[in-house]
Amino acid sequence: MRFDVVTIFPQMVLDSAMNGVTGRAIKRGLVDLSVWNPRDYTADKHKTVDDRPYGGGPGMVMKYQPLKDAIDSAKGSVNAEQQVKVVYLSPQGRPITQQLLNESVALDQLILIAGRYEGIDERFIEEQCQEEWSLGDFVISGGELAALVVIDAVSRLLPGVLGDEESAKQDSHMHGFLDCPHYTRPEVIAGKKVPDVLLSGNHKGIERWRLQQSLGRTWQKRPDLLLNNELTAEQQTLLEEFKTELKNK
Repeated sequence: MRFDVVTIFPQMVLDSAMNGVTGRAIKRGLVDLSVWNPRDYTADKHKTVDDRPYGGGPGMVMKYQPLKDAIDSAKGSVNAEQQVKVVYLSPQGRPITQQLLNESVALDQLILIAGRYEGIDERFIEEQCQEEWSLGDFVISGGELAALVVIDAVSRLLPGVLGDEESAKQDSHMHGFLDCPHYTRPEVIAGKKVPDVLLSGNHKGIERWRLQQSLGRTWQKRPDLLLNNELTAEQQTLLEEFKTELKNK
């Protein structure tokens, strides 16, 4: 899969992306990452990519044409049959969820626009971007960090990127719930012992316990997620058991 980031801080994106999971995926040729600096598509000696907003007000607004030309370059090597999406990373956008990321795996190319300053010309968003995505209801200095989050989160879903593909399937939010708790050696730490079921070798019992804990954690920490998921009879029973056990502790 190919990621293209339009940013005035290309080295920030490249340096960060070359670490960890994404870095290994890029080196192995499973992910292709390119950056495009809109300053390279300006005509003045100062390489100006922003200007004062019409109507006045604080801050500067990124100009249409340099961004448009950067996108055109990013699309240059893509054929008509490939699936391409241009996304503006914005606090006004659609919240990034696991479902949204799962859907993005089917794309051949994802072009991410990392805005800066007060924002970008609205006409660029309307004419050039298919969607706006947001990390959450808060504001950061630019879209580069959001772009890196998206690249990492989508890359780890691609075949061959993770050493164990089951790892991604069991992560929080993959099935609409939070992940279950995990333990490793030694068996006892600070007087707390690993749950007996995980030491039992009973794979069916372990699977049942993990599902119960996943449901229980979601109920405790993110009850809003349960509103978006219709529980099966088995899941409802496991959740009620979790609540009863918690009450009796």
